[in-house]
Amino acid sequence: MDSALSRLALCAAALLSIPALQASEAVEDDLLARGKYVAQLGDCVACHTAPQGPPMAGGLQLQTPMGTLYSTNITPDPNTGIGRYSFEQFDRAMREGVSADGTYLYPAMPYPSYAKMSEADMRALYAYLMQGVTPISRSNQAADMVWPFNMRWGLALWNWAFVDSQPFEADPDRDPLINRGAYLVQGLGHCGACHTPRGLAFQEKAMSDAGSSGKHFLAGETVEHWRALSLRNLWTVPDTVQLLKTGQNRFATVSGNMAEVIHHSTQHFSDADLTAIAAYLKSLPPGEDDLPMPAVALAPAAPPDDLFSSRGGLGYTQFCSDCHRTDGGGVEGMFPPLAGNPSIASKDPTSLLHITLTGWASAQTATHSRVYTMPGFARLSDQEIAEILSFVRGRWGNDSPAVTPDQVKALRGQLNPQTTDSTTFQTPRLADLLAAPNAEQVIRGMRLHLQTKALLPDNVGNSLNCTSCHLNAGTVADGSPFVGVSAFFPGYAPRAGKVITLEERINGCFRRSMNGKPIPPQSADMQAMVAYFDWMKNNTLPGDKVAGRGVGKIDPSIKPDLANGQQVYVKQCAVCHGDNGEGLARADGTPVFPPLWGEQSFNLGAGMARTYTAAAFVKRNMPIGFHEGFPLGQGGLSDQEAVDVAAWFSQQPRPDFADKAKDWPNGGKPVDARY
Repeated sequence: MDSALSRLALCAAALLSIPALQASEAVEDDLLARGKYVAQLGDCVACHTAPQGPPMAGGLQLQTPMGTLYSTNITPDPNTGIGRYSFEQFDRAMREGVSADGTYLYPAMPYPSYAKMSEADMRALYAYLMQGVTPISRSNQAADMVWPFNMRWGLALWNWAFVDSQPFEADPDRDPLINRGAYLVQGLGHCGACHTPRGLAFQEKAMSDAGSSGKHFLAGETVEHWRALSLRNLWTVPDTVQLLKTGQNRFATVSGNMAEVIHHSTQHFSDADLTAIAAYLKSLPPGEDDLPMPAVALAPAAPPDDLFSSRGGLGYTQFCSDCHRTDGGGVEGMFPPLAGNPSIASKDPTSLLHITLTGWASAQTATHSRVYTMPGFARLSDQEIAEILSFVRGRWGNDSPAVTPDQVKALRGQLNPQTTDSTTFQTPRLADLLAAPNAEQVIRGMRLHLQTKALLPDNVGNSLNCTSCHLNAGTVADGSPFVGVSAFFPGYAPRAGKVITLEERINGCFRRSMNGKPIPPQSADMQAMVAYFDWMKNNTLPGDKVAGRGVGKIDPSIKPDLANGQQVYVKQCAVCHGDNGEGLARADGTPVFPPLWGEQSFNLGAGMARTYTAAAFVKRNMPIGFHEGFPLGQGGLSDQEAVDVAAWFSQQPRPDFADKAKDWPNGGKPVDARY
């Protein structure tokens, strides 16, 4: 009887312990989840993860004015990470910058900001790093600092002078929302580490907005050749929330290191915390040199009057307008507007120069999962870059000082950017049109290629322009460039079965690619187009081989997979050309990117209606903003993908060509012709 009662008692105890165990596990799970969120608030992974390295295992190179640092391993590995840290040791490292073995950390680790963390957040972060992160055995790399900064004992004095290790204290006179935002911005977010000016000892001039020094807090600083703009009195709260959540808003798109901050950190913040941060930033009085942050985005403006009459305007037309548009309005969700963009309008052009020389990539977020790129334009001369950027900084309501060639040269020397391709194709410069003896005529010819639909509405029967196929007004290698073309006319054309003139070839495009009507050969507009071709000829002779001519070749033995072609189109092409091939237009109907099929696209007689011609073009030129290729970030599909998607869209419905029966009268009809 006693043994039976004992067994019952044990069973009862076991049953009673199950809820207790489950409750304990739930508390532990909540703590780890909280710790993971705190790690995202602090953006630990960004600095403590090397490129292509394991998360939190360190090794990221950090350049400072005093030398090079390498981030440390903060995984729970007991030998190379922080696996043997007690909470007290961890807390001291985070608040005072002193590791478990007594080594002073360099303040590139933002412990002056992390010192403001609450104990609850610190314990949650400790629990997550110890239990929620995979241990990685990876030894830390020694810093390479110049004398005297390689002697760490001096950091003890630095800490004594500049570090306050006390946690954040809420201001009782402030709204709780503002206090929460202040805690996140001043502490875990360590926004001041980049956006607050530094003193002679590399200390942040202010750690908060309080006191007489508070005017310096978040007032802007130049870091690693980027201009971290002032965050004081930022845009409206919803605009700032949108930028932190998605990487872009109606005024700007993040660049440089901030794209990584958005990707790893702020996009994961709760909406409440994002609102708190935005409200706090908006509450800060504007600084002395702040840009005015508008509450209403600038409306798209008309193209500047000197777009085609200045070197800067023509340079912008050639290298920038396809993505940022002639009105500086950009393309929503893809390429940022330039009108009112803070990186454009800032008095300090460092970020703008950095982007132009080395390129740009959008932040990858849940909202904008596709990354768009801009290639570096380092192959342009210092003078050319200065002309283009000065043009941009003085148009569309921007009113900022011109950029000088010396400024470009100085940053080029510091960044040592590499050019993005090795082609022998010599890209003509539209800015040089101004020096032509018949400048007015050749600029008119260039504009007719660029703005064909607008300037010749009676001759264009769809929504295309010459530049839809002849990219950047015929100046892109393998993008059907016009370089040297007029040297090969008159010439035999297999499709016509006879020798044709350049005027006849141009009119063939009007009748086929633009589904329209020919231009009288002796008209002023036709002669302007021919004059532009002749300017592009330069010194080319009829027998010469021109690098980058045409669209290249693709193996015609590749068999298209139409099902895969449709998938490639949906994934890579629809964002610009529409779900139904209708192209992309703004809300007011202004065309942005051309249609690929339907009544507003090229007809059956166009070369682009042939699978392998289209595939070669796609292979080398599409999608834009996808890689680092000069000048449109173009390319990236495999040969098979290019053939698949070209076969799929070229066979979609499109206008007929009335004279198709007259083509190839002497034979030689291509196997991929649509008729």
